Amino acid sequence: MKILFCVEFYYPSIGGAQEVVRQIAERLAASGHDVTVATSWLQQRSSDVINGVKVVGFKVSGNQVRGLSGEVDGFRDFIRKSDIDVLFFYAAQQWTFDAAWETFPDVRAKKVFVPCGYSGLYNRAYLEYFQKLPAILRQLDAVIYHAESYRDIDFARHNGLTNSIIIPNGAAAEEFSVDLDPEFRSSIEAKQDTQLLLTVGSATGLKGHLELARAFALADFGGREAMLIINGNQPHADGQRRSYWRRSRELVRTYGLGYTFRHSVKTALFAAGWRGGNSIDMWVARVNAGRYGKKRVLRVDMPRARLVQCYLQSDLFVFASNVEYSPLVLYEACAAGLPYLTVPVGNTAEIVAWTGGGVMCDAPRDADGYTRAEPKVLAHAIKELLDDRARLSALGAKGKAASAARFNWANLSKEYEDLFRTLVQERPPQ
Repeated sequence: MKILFCVEFYYPSIGGAQEVVRQIAERLAASGHDVTVATSWLQQRSSDVINGVKVVGFKVSGNQVRGLSGEVDGFRDFIRKSDIDVLFFYAAQQWTFDAAWETFPDVRAKKVFVPCGYSGLYNRAYLEYFQKLPAILRQLDAVIYHAESYRDIDFARHNGLTNSIIIPNGAAAEEFSVDLDPEFRSSIEAKQDTQLLLTVGSATGLKGHLELARAFALADFGGREAMLIINGNQPHADGQRRSYWRRSRELVRTYGLGYTFRHSVKTALFAAGWRGGNSIDMWVARVNAGRYGKKRVLRVDMPRARLVQCYLQSDLFVFASNVEYSPLVLYEACAAGLPYLTVPVGNTAEIVAWTGGGVMCDAPRDADGYTRAEPKVLAHAIKELLDDRARLSALGAKGKAASAARFNWANLSKEYEDLFRTLVQERPPQ
């Protein structure tokens, strides 16, 4: 099959959408399919063929609400002229999907879409967008959801759409099937009996790092040494982002000058981890100064191989993100056999039920719909889990077994391939 994937950002850009599409695209290419990815142009992308996947970059930004700018017509012509069997889009409210709407009547290929949660569904600026969307979705041959119960699939049910398919996320099992590095703990100055807690997420201010740092400070480790590793890149350092001024112009056009000013200030404070007189820098400094016992916080952006070792050698993965859809990091914890503790955000409750690899910690949602872990509650949940070594071991084993059984990219890419073959009525090779 000839398959065209469309996603806002792609490798070497780092992120959840990028990783999902990369895993599927590369595995389908390795299976003999002709795979191309249309995405944002990146200066640091050094090749137009990556692990068998052809990558075509376009200088486009925006969406239907903020406005589309750049090589929009070139992208639309590329779609119309592509000789493909499957046209695949990953995520709504981003330019590769939104710019393609007008091409749908002209495209003979089977059209497949993964909405990724509809983050703007309750945003007043997106009211007209979501009024138009049901008619757009009816032109698609399949819409894939990563959750059985979330706002995107609920939207489909509410609008009587019948082209829904559920395919969950997962992890690359082979990536975690490596030997333990005996020098890893010493390399981060952690003893063999130090309690290692890990969380992974970009430093956007919305990954719950502040709440987790406060919970870690409050948690009782019974006098044992403990280390919290917060691993995440700085998004503003990635070449993938639009310029500050372009984003500001789009916000002014959509929401007005007053909103743009308030949003910019709030975003800057969130990125710094500042909330209600607290900042993550302040809490990390307090912990590392020894004010809360024998604890240390390590904020890093590890190379992937070292991060895998961190998954393999930690005692507990803690996820306190404020907003999510279907977080890959929980599936990665399962692949590593690392038990996890998560707040109810996105479809984490389903992931807990599907994998059996972790437990839920209650956390309320604020008026804006963000999950905000209560540090004291989270601290207590951390202590309870770490004190129950038998339960930790059982959770890790269940998660690893679930990952091997279904939630790995080798299996999941086959589910995508089978769907594509069914849509184009192509028989698998004998």
